[in-house]
Amino acid sequence: MKRNTNGADPNFRPALCAVLCAQAIAISFFESLIPEIPFLPPGAKPGLSNIITMFAANSLGLPEALIITLAKSLFAFATRGFTAFIMSISGGLLSCLAAWLLLTFAQKKLGFIGISVICSLCHNFGQLCASCVITGSRMTFYYAPFLALFGVITGVITGVIFAAVLPALDKMKKYIRR
Repeated sequence: MKRNTNGADPNFRPALCAVLCAQAIAISFFESLIPEIPFLPPGAKPGLSNIITMFAANSLGLPEALIITLAKSLFAFATRGFTAFIMSISGGLLSCLAAWLLLTFAQKKLGFIGISVICSLCHNFGQLCASCVITGSRMTFYYAPFLALFGVITGVITGVIFAAVLPALDKMKKYIRR
């Protein structure tokens, strides 16, 4: 049976991608239950579902990570509306691309925490750009310092959790292959 370079069995990639989509959506749902944080824009969340996107980018590749990003964004659309979809997809695509690039080319230099922080900042930047377009005002960029601090903090937390759960996620891949 032919395997690709990152070790994922091509016959089980769709199943693994579906399981990862479900996990990311479930985490997104639980994050939506977190109350608003003062001094941050409405809807600012820790981004723990990005752990799943980072895992997909690292284990399966960019296409599957993009599918998970799209699934999370469609979930945001179904549960919170079009604006939430735009905010989710704009930050998610930028973060997903950064995750794939950094995990592919700079993982040893940056580590999971560094990559997670950069992805968090990319996500925040993408959302700020989307909010600027939606509102027609650059005033939303006044949130940038608060979001940058929040992004560094949540990026560190997400990176630590990602490193901690990576063995379990890798083990999950083996069970899906059975």
